Amino acid sequence: MISADSTVVATKEQVTADLAGEAVILNLKNSVYYGLDPVGVRIWSLLQEPKSVREVRDVLLEEYDVGAEECERSVVSLLEDLAKHGLVEVDGTDAR
Repeated sequence: MISADSTVVATKEQVTADLAGEAVILNLKNSVYYGLDPVGVRIWSLLQEPKSVREVRDVLLEEYDVGAEECERSVVSLLEDLAKHGLVEVDGTDAR
C-alpha cells in the first residue's frame, strides 16, 4: 500500500501527450493508453522527478481548494492505479 512516506516517480517505459489540458499516457510495455484529467496531469508533471506522496499532496494543497485528508486519499488512489498499470515506480510502500 502506498503511504505519505512512499516515493514515486514516472517510469521511463511510457510516452505522454498533452491534449488541451488533459493527458494521454501510452504504456510502451503493453501498448495501452491511459487518460488523466487536469489535476491528474498536475500530479503526473510532479512525478517526472522522484517525489514523496507527502510532497505531491503539499503542492496540491497550495494550488487547489481541498482538505488535506481528501487530497492525500485522492493522490494515493491515483498513484495506486498508475502503479497497477506499470506507469509509476514506488519505493517505500507500507505493507498493511
